[in-house]
Amino acid sequence: MGVVVEPGVPPEIAGLLRANAPLLSRVRAGWVPPAAVSPSRRRSPSSALLLAATPVVVALMAVLLAGPLAPAGFALLGTYVFIVLVKIASISEVPDNDRPNERGVYEQARWYDGRFLLPEDFDQDARHVLLRAQRAIGSVLRSHVNAEGLLDDARNAVMLPAQEWEIARLLAKLSALRLEHRELLGRGIAPEVASVIEPLERALANSEAAVVARVEALERYAGHVAEAERAYHARGQIEELRARLPRYEELLAESGADKLAVPEIERLAEDADVLERTLRRSVRSAHEAFRYLES
Repeated sequence: MGVVVEPGVPPEIAGLLRANAPLLSRVRAGWVPPAAVSPSRRRSPSSALLLAATPVVVALMAVLLAGPLAPAGFALLGTYVFIVLVKIASISEVPDNDRPNERGVYEQARWYDGRFLLPEDFDQDARHVLLRAQRAIGSVLRSHVNAEGLLDDARNAVMLPAQEWEIARLLAKLSALRLEHRELLGRGIAPEVASVIEPLERALANSEAAVVARVEALERYAGHVAEAERAYHARGQIEELRARLPRYEELLAESGADKLAVPEIERLAEDADVLERTLRRSVRSAHEAFRYLES
């Protein structure tokens, strides 16, 4: 599982957050990226010295090239050009600690703090429940019956991410309380406090059961959608076979075997009608399950 982002976060920001889970964990732990360094501040003392020495070096090379020491002048020219090129290359490099992407992720993480959840926000049990919800939601949103508008695709696109966020938010809160509860028990409980612990544990169990019930409702909805998906694909295959039927009938007639046509071919139309009814029934069931999720 990755980063879970509140549906109200702009899509481009949500994508940035989901793609940078390790960096978000570092930000959560208190890491701050170094401030951007301007090009003028990147210039080292050696760069300034090189610039100051340029007129002197140029004058010296001119004197050497004009006299009997011309070979030495050429050698000096080549050495100086090499040094300048190396320095230019080093100046153009961006230091490792100057990463605009890290700065951007950090700023968005601070701005949208509380509107995304990281994998470490969930304990193992909560992670398992959240993955179940995400699988159910993903199977619905990726289905052909949803893409073709046989389901309420617009409402699915809004309601299902909202369900994922709400489930994730509750599971993260439940995980934090369970951790605190385990730490409390680990320190030892006085007999006078034992009577209070049981209702708290019941509250945790009941809260988890309520969240699991939401997930099971999503899974039932996804099951109805999967049934409709199977009927949708089967109907498409039957329609494709029906379109080919005249060619089979023509072949049978030309070969003189039309009286031997198998009953299965003749029942294609009936099968298509049955699948159409199955598809409609599956879609109705999915709509009923959808309404249950909204309640």
